Amino acid sequence: MKILLCNKFFHLNGGSETVFFQEREFLINQGYSVIDFSMEDSRNLPSPYASFFVPNVNYNAENNGALAKLKQAISFVHSSTAIRKLESLINKKRPQLAHLHNIYHQLTPSIIPLLKKYNIKVILTLHDYKLICPSYLALKNGKICTDCAGKYFWKPFTQNCQNSRMRGLLLSVESIFHQVKGSYDFIDIFLAPSAFLAKLIAQRIPKNKIKVLYNGIDTENYKPYFTDQGYGLYLGRLSIEKGVKTLLAAHRQLDASFNLKVVGTGPLLDKLKLEYPEVDFTGYKSGQALKKLIAGAAFIIVPSEWYENCPMVILEAMAFGKPVIGSRIGGIPELVEDGQTGLLFTSGNFEELASKMQQLIQNRELRKKMGRNAREKVEREFSLKEHCTKLLSIYEQLLYEK
Repeated sequence: MKILLCNKFFHLNGGSETVFFQEREFLINQGYSVIDFSMEDSRNLPSPYASFFVPNVNYNAENNGALAKLKQAISFVHSSTAIRKLESLINKKRPQLAHLHNIYHQLTPSIIPLLKKYNIKVILTLHDYKLICPSYLALKNGKICTDCAGKYFWKPFTQNCQNSRMRGLLLSVESIFHQVKGSYDFIDIFLAPSAFLAKLIAQRIPKNKIKVLYNGIDTENYKPYFTDQGYGLYLGRLSIEKGVKTLLAAHRQLDASFNLKVVGTGPLLDKLKLEYPEVDFTGYKSGQALKKLIAGAAFIIVPSEWYENCPMVILEAMAFGKPVIGSRIGGIPELVEDGQTGLLFTSGNFEELASKMQQLIQNRELRKKMGRNAREKVEREFSLKEHCTKLLSIYEQLLYEK
């Protein structure tokens, strides 16, 4: 079986890339022929197909001149370069199946009809809400918004949900273009990493094309630590939709001696450091330094205020044997078993979050019990081996169906 894997980043850029590379490594180790298609970047991992990658495009970079901006706007919607590069790769390697991950903006959904032109079966893993919300987050002014409902794609422009008419217009044009062109109609299977996401995208996609496949994690790479050093830990981007301000407000309700460590960077970092000097902002951490922080944590807090899908941070916390306090939103309740592997609270409610934190702070044995339950649950339900076995079964059913 020759499998084409497409993702615009070929380096670890977030949770979606973690999933992408885990699946890629599994397929290679199983002896399958894996063909990569991505974007050039100095941070990329090695690939024998790097010469086919599209040139690097950074839409956040400053552009001088109207012509450059116009060219970028067009490629944001439809990348003729990606189509040309991919067609060359297809003609050389002749894949039978394509598995797409994060392809938006740099690779664009315009590559999907090309794949079907060559009778390649196509699977798309949905890591966000792009199919029903042009901005992918399902947020407007920091609040949950599903007004586009998978079809009213002019609303980012008319409602100015991006606080930029030009960006709203571009996102609207992009979604309407692919809606009219029917780009997503050529997808054979949509993989949703949560039942919550599967239900939402059913507004646009026929249910018989959607399969739920939770993210997996290789628990053998994670040693559980059921003891701790008594501090709370947040891991992730410091942006409004992640609920960090709610967490910091909750922390101020607790005894001043309780330490909260916040790991990560983002647009709110500098402001939050000034406003909450009592919190330990560690910045970005990885490798052994990050593992050490998680090992010592009493619990992990995931206070998201957007529709989280299947956050890898929760699976990683469970693999380390740590209870998770998570907001009752999106796919989080599908991972955190309230009262067993952690605690749930109403998203945005800092007083309720403080109460849940206090419950674990004052009960070390409960933390240990929940941590053990979490480890058992992730081994039983979210192992990487189980995830990849199910994925391979989906491949084979699709490829060899009559």
